[in-house]
Amino acid sequence: METTQERPGGRTVLTYGTFDLFHIGHLRLIERLTAMGDRLIVGVSSDEFNAAKGKRSVVSYEDRAAIVGAIRGVDLVIPEHAWEQKAADIAEYGVDVFVMGDDWRGKFDDLEELCEVVYLPRTVGVSSTEIKQMLRALDPAHLDELQSAVTSLTNLLTHYRDLT
Repeated sequence: METTQERPGGRTVLTYGTFDLFHIGHLRLIERLTAMGDRLIVGVSSDEFNAAKGKRSVVSYEDRAAIVGAIRGVDLVIPEHAWEQKAADIAEYGVDVFVMGDDWRGKFDDLEELCEVVYLPRTVGVSSTEIKQMLRALDPAHLDELQSAVTSLTNLLTHYRDLT
């Protein structure tokens, strides 16, 4: 699914991400990217690519792409199918600036032959991974695991007290 909003040419910025469980960090990133150029292209990781990376999104690719495409300042959403597509996308879309989070620092320096590469700091205190971890704690199966661990620990402590 590609979504577009027409805005005149100029400096083109490109980024990639999963954008699962869209949150304020994602919004702040898009705002910063929009300020860096005249056209913003966002590659959203496909469900298949996420699976190949060992990740699973809560929200489908189609919905994540629609959400990102609806954000003011995003001119084009493209699917990310493979690590290797970045250079081809830079050439195809005439990208001037490639931007990723600073947790990827150094991983895409080879693209500096094609365009400017920038690593931005992440928004502190929020990430999709952290949100998923918090939600996992509410999962009934996980709560059963926690209850079992508490019971085992209680039994162990009771047994230890009986010995002393």
